[in-house]
Amino acid sequence: MPSTPTAVSAPGKVLLAGGYLVLDRQYTGLVFGLSARINVIAQEIKTSPGVQLSEIAVDSPQFHEAQWRYGYHLAPEDGGIKVTQLHIGSSINPNPFVEVTLAYALTYITTAGHLKPSYTFHPAQLRILADNDYYSQPDSSSLLSSIPGTPTRFIKFGTKLKDAHKTGLGSSAALVTSLTAALLTHYLPCSAFDLDTDKGKRTLHNLAQAAHCAAQGKVGSGFDVAAAVYGGCVYRRFSPSVLRDLPEVGAPGFAPALAACVDSTNESTRKWDTEISKDRAKMPPGVALRMCDVDCGSQTVGMVKQVLKWRDETDPEGAKKLWDELQARNEALGEVLSNDRKDEIREAVAKIRELVRAMGKASGVPIEPESQTALLDALTENVEGVYGGVVPGAGGYDALALLVKDDEATEEQIKQFLAKWSEEKGEKVRLLEVKGEMEGVRKEGLGQYDGWLS
Repeated sequence: MPSTPTAVSAPGKVLLAGGYLVLDRQYTGLVFGLSARINVIAQEIKTSPGVQLSEIAVDSPQFHEAQWRYGYHLAPEDGGIKVTQLHIGSSINPNPFVEVTLAYALTYITTAGHLKPSYTFHPAQLRILADNDYYSQPDSSSLLSSIPGTPTRFIKFGTKLKDAHKTGLGSSAALVTSLTAALLTHYLPCSAFDLDTDKGKRTLHNLAQAAHCAAQGKVGSGFDVAAAVYGGCVYRRFSPSVLRDLPEVGAPGFAPALAACVDSTNESTRKWDTEISKDRAKMPPGVALRMCDVDCGSQTVGMVKQVLKWRDETDPEGAKKLWDELQARNEALGEVLSNDRKDEIREAVAKIRELVRAMGKASGVPIEPESQTALLDALTENVEGVYGGVVPGAGGYDALALLVKDDEATEEQIKQFLAKWSEEKGEKVRLLEVKGEMEGVRKEGLGQYDGWLS
């Protein structure tokens, strides 16, 4: 275990094409990473000679009261490592994504690392820093001061984590991925886990998918974790059965079952059948993917249930026909972007939006609500340099993804247009600083965290 701190970051995500379809293995999603990253810095907690501390501390200093302390113990009958949240003062403030990720990562480390049952982890401090665009920012400029004398890449949000407004960039998947990567890198030798290798990324992907699904309480499509690990790609989901039979943390047999699942090969009964294609997800030179935050949010879970009910019960035949055609149009957009055919972007995006609206109408779900349609149409028609845009992922009211000319003049025109639109419509819409990015998880230098490390 290194005595110097280990820093890892993972990107957010945007599902540019393939919302809803990505839930089904017959179809794919066109997903890009984002330059907004969740950073995790792991460092050893120094103790006095002779003092033993069995504790892992996690904090997120950009938020009020965002500290978590965990004890841990080895569960009997190969149940893995169970973590127990400890009191800070008089309160316990649960964070299931952190707690489950710790249990999964520490269990995998003890099992795959072939460590003795008597092994104890050196106490560690894990610091989480989120790039500002993950949260809708407060209006008060006084909160943008962060730490005196430091840049404002990581601002203090002036609120509790549970009260912060997310912008929908995939913070939970990026957190689970970067936290898992930091723990594996911190505790395992390079010979057992190396983030820079294909094998290391595959291990991280499988373990982070398992932890993220457990923390959510459901087996999702996993495109957000895939983007966090691999960056931009065309993604075909894994079969849900890969994770369905995993015992709960602490249950007999959890540890070997998790290790077998994560490390499964083609011959294994739990074969990971995820398909990641980076060659078919590229952005043309001079084109940027930009995100707009519409500060109101959507209840994604309810929307997904309603769309799937339409697909499975209301009109299976019509739904399949629509989805097959939409898959073809999504693939066509991927081809246009990957082959640098800028003059075809607008039409390819328009064809996708047409069918997304049809799906919304048929299912009774506001996937591209009228207010978003009006804004997307106005941006495309009135701002030179905007090739087109979509309501990404599951849709709704909270975000827009735009394909734009990558220059300052276009950025300024978009900002001016959105400021005027917000004033006239009484909405709060802003262009985020974040851009689409092809790179996934990576190790980081410590210099950028000056002022944030104790």
